Amino acid sequence: MSEIKNNTKTNFTFQRNVAIVGILLFLGKLLAWHLTNSDAVFSDAMESIVNIIAAFMGLFSLYLAAKPKDVEHPYGHGKVEFITSGIEGALIIFAGVIIIVQSIDSLLHGNVPKQLDWGIWIIAATAVINYLMGHISYKKGIKENSLVLQSSGKHLQSDTFTTIGVVVSLVLVYYTKLYWIDALVALLFGGYIMFVGYKIIRKSLSGIMDEADLGMLQSLSKFLNENRKPQWVDIHNMRIQQHGSGLHIDAHFTLPWYYELRKAHNEMEDLYKLIGENTNRTIEFNFHLDDCKSFSCEICELSECPARQKTFVKKIEWNEKTIAQVPKHSLKNN
Repeated sequence: MSEIKNNTKTNFTFQRNVAIVGILLFLGKLLAWHLTNSDAVFSDAMESIVNIIAAFMGLFSLYLAAKPKDVEHPYGHGKVEFITSGIEGALIIFAGVIIIVQSIDSLLHGNVPKQLDWGIWIIAATAVINYLMGHISYKKGIKENSLVLQSSGKHLQSDTFTTIGVVVSLVLVYYTKLYWIDALVALLFGGYIMFVGYKIIRKSLSGIMDEADLGMLQSLSKFLNENRKPQWVDIHNMRIQQHGSGLHIDAHFTLPWYYELRKAHNEMEDLYKLIGENTNRTIEFNFHLDDCKSFSCEICELSECPARQKTFVKKIEWNEKTIAQVPKHSLKNN
């Protein structure tokens, strides 16, 4: 077993700053709503409430994810990030429902916004700040492989786009006096917010259920295929689980049957090191060593093998499908 550790303290500090900024932006939007009585501004303020809740939930999940493994949690606490992201998605959908209900009521009964000039400037300022925070959060989440920071960044960026739409609608209402535009824009953004929430829930559920990440398998298999040694006869039954920013990789690794234990172990450590040095993820390996069989000779490239029983026929390319295959590779099952 091998592990590459990373520090989550900076992620926690950054998420705390996101939460603080979220509170300040919410207060600004609340002021704008009080001044304008605009449904579109109300929709933006509602999403900011979700931002605040999500930011503090993110803080809690990062705190738990950083805790070391224990007897009750042998794989660590990283999966809590998927749970909090799912709750965040549900909150976003709930906010979308409230916005839609409010906007429909305004369309049916009429609502006259006021002091739109102040509202335009305040909301525009929050849009700029939101976008900057979202962009930084998402990039940091990609770099640190943190689903919480990625979700937070995507949410803030989506909030920015809706905020820009709110600014545009306020400008249109200000110059045209067509007040129904305000409610219609809020209705449209309510639907968009619900769609964003659905995507976040979908991603979190895939992590909780350990859905196979074909992109990750493809990238890893391509790298292994390009760097494989002749004595690495086979890799199969590979499974990748994500725990917060870290990964747990299971696989069966086939080596020549006559390798002594120390030599086989060193080959396995070389494989661990190869993967570990070419990724920025925290990785925990759990590989099972297999001995080669007679049918393995037909796919084995070890030309100077002293125990070869069959002639080499062809090399089995490692890709996202073959390395996930359960049985050992052979000409019959490939």
